[in-house]
Amino acid sequence: MAEILFFHHAQGQTPGFLALAEEWRRAGHVVHTPDLYDGRSFDTLEAGVAHARELGFGNLLESGVRAADNLSPELIYAGVSLGVMPAQKLAQTRPGARGALLLHACLPVSEFGDRWPADVPVQIHAMEADPFFEEDGEAARALAGSTSRAELFLYPGNQHLFTDRSLPDYDAGATGLLLQRVGDFLREG
Repeated sequence: MAEILFFHHAQGQTPGFLALAEEWRRAGHVVHTPDLYDGRSFDTLEAGVAHARELGFGNLLESGVRAADNLSPELIYAGVSLGVMPAQKLAQTRPGARGALLLHACLPVSEFGDRWPADVPVQIHAMEADPFFEEDGEAARALAGSTSRAELFLYPGNQHLFTDRSLPDYDAGATGLLLQRVGDFLREG
């Protein structure tokens, strides 16, 4: 059983985001889902990104980091798109991290230090033609090539939030494969 701190994407805690967290809970894991938007969610990615800009990306990042304050340091940090920011920062900088799951995004490791921690396994999942992942792809490939503890999984397609069953980008086949791979990762971690 793993303990996961799971951060939502720019549209907030949508029913599909919460369903993904529930999948992991049903598998026996403890999953914390802090709400960085104080209960708000958005029908479109554009509206969610506009809200994130209004709040300030730096403020969202720090709110996410603070969400770990009262939790065990031995967490797996997970994030979907926007939620990758705090997940990746915590995985790279908070001692005791057991792993990281970066879904649909990846920042350059240099954002939070000079290298990925050698003892922290990481999985990165995205669609190969996702226009939002285009720039992140370079960072993801660099991270995957920098340590034997990193895995990069690219799925056919161009949807961004393909794991959120409440959104039009949802892809059941790709999500099923992702859940299988993440399940293996969580059992090993």
